[in-house]
Amino acid sequence: MRKILVSSCLLGHKVRYDGKHSASGDQLIQQWSDRGMIVPFCPEVAAGLPIPRPAVEIISQQPLQLQDSQATDYTQAFIKGAKMALQLAQRHNIDCVLLKSKSPSCGRDLIYDGKFQQQLVSGHGVTAKLLMQHQIKVFTELELPEMAEYLRQE
Repeated sequence: MRKILVSSCLLGHKVRYDGKHSASGDQLIQQWSDRGMIVPFCPEVAAGLPIPRPAVEIISQQPLQLQDSQATDYTQAFIKGAKMALQLAQRHNIDCVLLKSKSPSCGRDLIYDGKFQQQLVSGHGVTAKLLMQHQIKVFTELELPEMAEYLRQE
């Protein structure tokens, strides 16, 4: 059975930084769940961060630095969570993941700018970037039809 890694918050788990979830109730996600395809994962919680927790943004890509608005450093926790996601994906032979858009962990293509002003910039979250570096296809919840098509073609 093919498995896909899915951000836990997209499945209704209250693991977001604000203690909420991001589930949309989308039928595709429900179908994949009913088929036993989904491996839920939250890199931030897996790395030991609490729920709720301060909002964190990527302050710098080179060198990588993540902080909350009080300048508390979270870089190592985000790296740890990304490595745990990669290990889980490799253990289950996962080649495709569904991650939460805009997240400093899971965002792909667009993330917050590191100034805590709700402004988006080009970039990838720590987990998304690591998975892509290992040839794992990353989709966000904004691309469910594209992900479904990818899964049909494989």
